[in-house]
Amino acid sequence: MWQIVGQSRAVSLLQRSLEQGAISHAYLLVGPPHVGKMALAMDFARMVNCRGDEPPCGSCEACQKITAGNHADVQVIGLSSAGNSSDKLRTEIAIDQIREIQHSSNLPPFEGRYKVFIIDGAELMSTEAANCLLKTLEEPPAGVIFVLLTVNESVLPATVVSRCQRLELRPLATSQVGVALVKRWGVEAQKAGLLARLSHGCLGWAISAAGDDSLLEQRSQRLEKLLDITSADYEERFDYVNQLVVWFSQSRSLVQEILDLWLDWWRDLLLVKLGCGDGVTNIDRQDLLVSLAQGYSLAEIRAFISSIQSAGKQLRQNANPRLVLEVLMLGIPERRAVVNYG
Repeated sequence: MWQIVGQSRAVSLLQRSLEQGAISHAYLLVGPPHVGKMALAMDFARMVNCRGDEPPCGSCEACQKITAGNHADVQVIGLSSAGNSSDKLRTEIAIDQIREIQHSSNLPPFEGRYKVFIIDGAELMSTEAANCLLKTLEEPPAGVIFVLLTVNESVLPATVVSRCQRLELRPLATSQVGVALVKRWGVEAQKAGLLARLSHGCLGWAISAAGDDSLLEQRSQRLEKLLDITSADYEERFDYVNQLVVWFSQSRSLVQEILDLWLDWWRDLLLVKLGCGDGVTNIDRQDLLVSLAQGYSLAEIRAFISSIQSAGKQLRQNANPRLVLEVLMLGIPERRAVVNYG
């Protein structure tokens, strides 16, 4: 039984490859964070090693071992397996890790039909690591499958990408996420509806948030900060920029998450302004959105949405983060007081 929800095109392709005896030596799973890349990779590892009649059965010894993470022939490589000997090992997948799987790939499977190496965050491989992997992909050993997971394939060398069968995983429909949360994970309907909106179709995030209230609390804190900064003076805004720059030096993805939250909020204001409130993401703050939207013009909201998108793009292109974020703070439109004449 496939554990992944949705992604029927990718599942069908993998099933056909097994039925036709045409399994590739390398796959590239592309999609946004938490969309299900790891879930599909583990399903695939179960499928090729399953001993049941309809792989992946999920109940045979091989499937259960893979699910538990203790199958000798299935290995996940990523930052979490990089060790803590240096800062470099914590920020990229090092050549030593690839050399280890190179050595292991030259040995026959120990207990399964295939050895499966899952490289989580393949775009984080160092140049040396990617070149080292390329040599193995060019002359793959028999009985070995590499599954590369990435959110940004453009960072990977074209030579590596060209030697993989590419599968794109796309976000699920909001309704599909909500139904899955209720029926499969037992989440209360109202909470499931909110998480489905906030997940943007990435079920993995919604599942994590359903079991960890700190994720929703973190979102709430970031929204409060957004509201404070929107009405703050320039000194306070630039103080916030200082904080963001420090965070950016430690984790670029954290700052991108904050910008994505800002983008959601201002998109919601735009939808409310246009009378399309049913489509907002932050449905638990709808009354506040309606109130705040009255203080901005459509042109102001659209312009600031463009500014947020531009800032995110510039940061991904390695622009100066302080300059980019200061310009963004200067561009926050001033909300006008709304007079109610009764």
